[in-house]
Amino acid sequence: MGFETFVQTFANALVLGSIYAMVAVGLALAFGVMQMANFSHGELFMAGAYVVYVLYSLVGLPFLVAVVAAFPIVALIGMLFERVLFRPTRGNVLSGFMATAGAGFIMQVLVGQQWGVGLMRSVVVPYKGSAEILGAAISWQRLVIIPATIIMVGGLWFFLKKVKAGKGLRACAQDPEAAVLQGISLNKMTSLAMLLSGGFAGVSGALMAPIIPVTPYMGHVYGVTAFIVVIVGGMASIEGAVLAAFILGFIHTFISTVYDSVTATMVGVLFMAIVLVVKPTGLLGNVKV
Repeated sequence: MGFETFVQTFANALVLGSIYAMVAVGLALAFGVMQMANFSHGELFMAGAYVVYVLYSLVGLPFLVAVVAAFPIVALIGMLFERVLFRPTRGNVLSGFMATAGAGFIMQVLVGQQWGVGLMRSVVVPYKGSAEILGAAISWQRLVIIPATIIMVGGLWFFLKKVKAGKGLRACAQDPEAAVLQGISLNKMTSLAMLLSGGFAGVSGALMAPIIPVTPYMGHVYGVTAFIVVIVGGMASIEGAVLAAFILGFIHTFISTVYDSVTATMVGVLFMAIVLVVKPTGLLGNVKV
């Protein structure tokens, strides 16, 4: 591997790790507070991409405005899931799994009926051209994902550490019974957790809309990857999710460049298995939200 190829691959790994991190931290946050997994998380990612397709490609709003709009729009879908699916099934993991998996299929069908199932919707790249870094050309559209992730994850960290509502989320994740005894509303905190989870998934899908084909099933791969990232990092650990996201992003990108994507997937799964054998709670499983 030449130096330019290495720089190109390194940059691509940073971009992929950033997307993995943005998708996974929302899933980790929601799981930490609710103790239930959202198996329709990939469909929230897909919803964000379609927000950009509608607002940017069809309506004609600026791309940045469409990306920002994806946060509240998909966040509201996340809150709806919490109220309709998670709250009635609280404490029943199997019912929660079936409800959210079914909701994901319903979203795919609704989007497919509206914009077509077999048709890939293309979003025109808003940031054309590329930046030359140490001899490697990296597109601006991909590079913009890195600062966006820093802003989003950094903002979430500040919210959780410094804002009263964020501290309430952390309290519910660490000990929900003690949090309730202190006057914290568990219903409000689970609703807030799903709002943030949906918003993060929506923004990540919105940023990827010009890079990958927009289809009703585009969120499946990213949803599964988010679960792998959260498991490796440690369920309910945002720091662990970020760490695992970049590790898996680098593994997949470099192995795909040297060998192929199938080998990269196998190595990623092997890495997950090794981590769980050595440390069953994940890389940072002791650090909750």
